[in-house]
Amino acid sequence: MSKFSFQITTLFIVVALVCAFVPVFSVEEAEAKSLWNTCLVKITPKCALDIIGVVFENGTISDPCCNDLVKEGKVCHDTLIKYIADKPMLIAHETEYLKKSDDLWNHCVSISKSA
Repeated sequence: MSKFSFQITTLFIVVALVCAFVPVFSVEEAEAKSLWNTCLVKITPKCALDIIGVVFENGTISDPCCNDLVKEGKVCHDTLIKYIADKPMLIAHETEYLKKSDDLWNHCVSISKSA
């Protein structure tokens, strides 16, 4: 049951993020939109969901997704996670999310180096 709950929560977050990103980026943040489009093409949708799951829930990430994350780059990772964490429904826990994001990055760098 908890796996189902996690999947529903992740799906909700992804839908909310898509709804939030499109209008905001297209009107107010041309540079952020460019970064989003540049970064998004470097990872698979599954890995993007896994990354969101790790940072905003208690998900796990595979070694191949870690490698994709490192290839995406720290600037992309930090910018996108910070943008998501700044959303009104998430901002109360932004510090926690940013720490989880840094922990994920460090974990993935260590995985990437050992590969």
